Amino acid sequence: MVVLNKIYTRTGDAGETALGNGTRVAKHSQRVTAYGTVDELNSVMGLARLHAEGDLAEAMARIQNDLFDLGADLCRPDMERDAEAEYPPLRMIPAQTERLESEIDALNAKLEPLRSFILPGGSALAAHLHLCRTVARRAERESIALATVESINESALKYLNRLSDWFFVAGRVANDEGRADILWVPGKNR
Repeated sequence: MVVLNKIYTRTGDAGETALGNGTRVAKHSQRVTAYGTVDELNSVMGLARLHAEGDLAEAMARIQNDLFDLGADLCRPDMERDAEAEYPPLRMIPAQTERLESEIDALNAKLEPLRSFILPGGSALAAHLHLCRTVARRAERESIALATVESINESALKYLNRLSDWFFVAGRVANDEGRADILWVPGKNR
């Protein structure tokens, strides 16, 4: 259980922060950048959820909780030392990605196949979901960059990759099941 009695600690005033294992690192480190972008994505999802209802809203609530799991995973280095930790670190598991895949398949079954790229927008919810998609892609890129210099959980990377697909399909569903998608017309304004 997390207990936050005091919000400011002054320990970050010199530009460092503590990772999940207590190690102090620069706030601009690749690891902090990766999990910071996951936090940003969670905040953007909070805005999107203002426009969601029903099954989409429930799925988004599950994903927001997963994003806290993902942040906890990314903020904890030294995966190879997990067994030695006083408390077992929270790690993403394949079932979380598999759930996203099932939801993508169910959402996509409602849609006609695309015959053009679509422009982000349409309904308020769709526009916000496309913003979530782009932030998820950035979080994935930053996590992949981190993985080139430190070990990270492969399940975390797979989840991020699938998550941007979820946002894309959910954005289409939010646009009247794709009927209100805004299609890209190549060269339209030349």
